[in-house]
Amino acid sequence: MIDWAELGMSAIAVPDARRDRERRLAELGRDVVGAAYLRGDFVLSSGQRSNYYFDKYLFETKPGILRGVAHFLAELVPPQTDRIAGTELGAVALATALSLETGLPFVIARKGTKAYSTSRMVEGEIYPGDRVVVVEDVISTGAQGIRAADRLKEAGATVLGILAVIDREQGGPEAISAAGYTLTTLFSRKDLGI
Repeated sequence: MIDWAELGMSAIAVPDARRDRERRLAELGRDVVGAAYLRGDFVLSSGQRSNYYFDKYLFETKPGILRGVAHFLAELVPPQTDRIAGTELGAVALATALSLETGLPFVIARKGTKAYSTSRMVEGEIYPGDRVVVVEDVISTGAQGIRAADRLKEAGATVLGILAVIDREQGGPEAISAAGYTLTTLFSRKDLGI
């Protein structure tokens, strides 16, 4: 039995803190939807067509929303993490914000090599054995997150998992699991009422 008085807390404080967190997370979800949910006819990066779209740039470029997303994603970063990794280009802002929130350095996983400069697939400092968490914006099939995780493994890193803001519920978690990675998301499409 927990002695709340010994911890300097009342038994009511923990459930109240949990309710406050849930309220703030739900509020953030409404902000993300309000900023980035679009209706229409869209082709997703997977090639699939959809009648709705989450425009990541519309929520990632708003400081208040980005700060809130980074705050809640930070709670999901395993304590043994050495680095954050963001996929080019969509998750770079997320990786930056999460890096600032956690104090962990970050790297950028490129979609492909460039014919100039260093031609690296992972930009930033990464060392064999680094424990890395990949951060993604919106997951549909999970292909981009899997490619980024694979690149990091090729660079010698240990991928602890993939964190995402939104799961569109289109098979991404299953594909990520089949590839040998774990996925944790802030919101599912259902959570957001879509």
